[in-house]
Amino acid sequence: MARDTVVTLFPETQAFAERDPGARAALSVRHLTKSFGAEQVLDNVSFSVAEGESLVLLGPSGSGKSTTLRLIAGLEAPDGGEIAVRGQRVEQLRARARNVGVIFQNYALFPRMTVADNIGFGLRIRGQKRQPRAEVVARLLALIGLADQRDKYPGQLSGGQQQRVAIARALAYEPDVLLFDESFSALDPQTRVGLRREIRVLLRELRVPALFITHDQDEAMELGDHIAILNRGRLEQVGSPAEVYNDPQTVFVATFLGAANVLDGQWRRGAIRFGADRHLPAPGHTPAEADGTPTKLVFRPEDVVLDSVPGPLDAHYYLGRGEVVECSFAGASETLTVRLGDVAIKALRIKWDTHRLPLGPGDLVSIGLKTYKLLKE
Repeated sequence: MARDTVVTLFPETQAFAERDPGARAALSVRHLTKSFGAEQVLDNVSFSVAEGESLVLLGPSGSGKSTTLRLIAGLEAPDGGEIAVRGQRVEQLRARARNVGVIFQNYALFPRMTVADNIGFGLRIRGQKRQPRAEVVARLLALIGLADQRDKYPGQLSGGQQQRVAIARALAYEPDVLLFDESFSALDPQTRVGLRREIRVLLRELRVPALFITHDQDEAMELGDHIAILNRGRLEQVGSPAEVYNDPQTVFVATFLGAANVLDGQWRRGAIRFGADRHLPAPGHTPAEADGTPTKLVFRPEDVVLDSVPGPLDAHYYLGRGEVVECSFAGASETLTVRLGDVAIKALRIKWDTHRLPLGPGDLVSIGLKTYKLLKE
């Protein structure tokens, strides 16, 4: 199916096809706050999900992700802030009146209902007649590739199949936005990777806006058009996967979304001093700070360049000579820990680099950086 094809599950309403993508955000959250007793779980959280977009809310346990989802779904009431679905304020509406679909981690399927009955349940309680309901169920079963499983019960299906049924059930009543609450975490790794790719393609084809809640960085990078990173109830950064990975705005974002080297430094005569009196020129277009101003040097392990030849490397920044103290092999790549005076640096090399220059503990190497950035925290 072509990438820009719009699939309409219900031709009689044309609900997905006729929406104007540029009209307004499908979901908008503004200045959301929530406390439980003395603990503030959310502090002034704002973000939006565009028409046809998938946004991933990423953060560690206790960051406020699931609370945010429950507030949007109407399962909890916010202390302050606004929640709008297609421009309509909904924070005071009951959950059922918000037209939001939720797919939970445990699927929440009815064990004594067949697959077909589970998918059609929401339509039945909304009073849709039998024949139109059966047509919708048949379309959805074909869409998720389970037409031959319609008469089975959830306990007879695999975890991935149950998740497909849960998604189809949420799609049946044409929600304005889908919410996924750690929906892939109960699956084995291979099934999880395959299913999230299928769901990503499906959501793009249907142009259904979606909000995913996860603590899995790989999942966030694969599922999200944009990623919003939560830390202790505050939103640290929102951007595309490439933006938040390559241009983190805080140390937390840099270290939580992938591996990162973070070194303490300070400004000295327009350059950056770190470690045992080592210096680097400041990155381009970086305004100089007063001497002694503390800063953090942040760079990814793949930004590190290693060579056995003494002297400057084919890299923008030369750090000096160091000793390999640890090597961790991971198939397609290896991670080296290199001791540079009193500083430890992680370097990532792909298999062709390891073939060109085998390295192990005790080897001396020259160390360079392709790029790095400075953060104030």
